[in-house]
Formats: sequence, structure tokens, C-alpha cells
Amino acid sequence: MTIQIDISEESGVRYLHFGSSWIQGAMRIARPWNLELEYTREMMTSLLLREGPRWPRRVLLIGLGAASLTKFLYRHRPLSHLTVVEIEPAVVAAARHFFRLPEDDKRIHIVIGDGADYVLSSDKKFDLILVDGFNEHAHPGQLNSLPFYQACRSRLGEQGIMAVNLLSKGVPLGYASIRQAFEERALMFPSCESGNTIAFAAEGDEVSIDLEDMRKSALKLREETGLNLLPTVARLAEAKTCANNHLIL
Repeated sequence: MTIQIDISEESGVRYLHFGSSWIQGAMRIARPWNLELEYTREMMTSLLLREGPRWPRRVLLIGLGAASLTKFLYRHRPLSHLTVVEIEPAVVAAARHFFRLPEDDKRIHIVIGDGADYVLSSDKKFDLILVDGFNEHAHPGQLNSLPFYQACRSRLGEQGIMAVNLLSKGVPLGYASIRQAFEERALMFPSCESGNTIAFAAEGDEVSIDLEDMRKSALKLREETGLNLLPTVARLAEAKTCANNHLIL
């Protein structure tokens, strides 16, 4: 059954809903390329975990929503090829009509299908996997399971990073499954004010960053893209999430 798509606007921000008041995505109309929701900005901390403007070259996004992450990477990582798996065709239509999803088949490959099935059956490798898929009841289904995260790990290359949006009751089980799938190479950031919690995992080369160096990288990223991740780095330090202020994945 096709989900109900609703669009609302308030104070210059357009919102995507799946038949309820629950927000599935947002775009500030005057700044359509920016990341409006805090958790989407936090997912882009991925860009601080690997060095170089040429990374990531191959990105897999599970769940399209309002296309915020897709548009940000499309604009600010012009060498990236983006594969987006979205189960609902109506969401893709809404993203194009209301949220300015670019129509560029050379760089954005849209797959209509189940994200878990796609990862489990694919043989492609990706530098970055972003998992942000929920139904109208805010349930991730198979996307928050050990087999899915194990399959994600097998799809990552030597510089591979996975970022997952965990929500509410799914956080403990989801993070435990990620840690198991990646043999403890995982880190959960402090929860956002919205209740979203972002977890990261790595494959291949070790990620080893001092938080002060991460802050400098965040300053550079802000200059290049306008994305301000300094609050995220500060929250990491304040929460003592990283031992000795050093992030290791």
C-alpha cells in the first residue's frame, strides 16, 4: 500500500510527512541545499572521518526522504556518484516536486526498492553508506538488524564509513547490532535534541583523529560548504564520548 505524502510549511521551512505530524524531512525554502535538521548535519560528520575532497567517490543512501543528504553531497562533493534506494515511488516524486531533488542520471541513481534487500543482494562497493529509512510509524524494520549491518559492512571499501540514524526504542538494539557487525569498530554520538542518535562504523583503514584536529577540519568544512559541525565536535568533547579526546574507529 502506498503511503500518504503530506507537505507542510512553517516559518520558511517546508516539511515532509508520511500521513502524520511526524517529520520525515525538511528544507528551508530560501536555502534548499542546506541541511535543515540537526540529525542530517550530524550524519555528515562522516566527512570529517576521512581526509580529502575526493572522498567519498561512491555513496549509498538508504531512504530518500526530503533528499537533504543527497542534495548536500551532490552540491559539495561533485566527484561523488550517489545511489539512493527508496521503497516508495511517491517519496521520489515528492522530493523532485517539492524539495528540488536534481534530475541527473549520471550522478544520482535512484533505485525503487527495499534498502535491506538491495544491500543483501548487491555486489557493489561504497565509500560511504548513509542509513536513514523509516516507515510512517517511524519504524526502520529490517534496516535495524544484525544481518543488514553485516551486509553493509561487506559493501564498504577500504576507506568505508557507515552512518546510521537511530531513533527512540531502536537505539540500544541497533547500536549493539552495529558493534557486533563491525567487531566493535563503532561509535555512537550523544543524542540530538530531536531524539535522533547517529552511530558510525568503519571498515578498512583505521580512523584515528584527535578532537582538536577534528575541530580544525570542521572549520575548513564550514568554510567550504557552510555546514557547521563545530557544535557536534564540542558535544563529543563535553560528553567524553572519545577517550582522551581522541576518536578511534
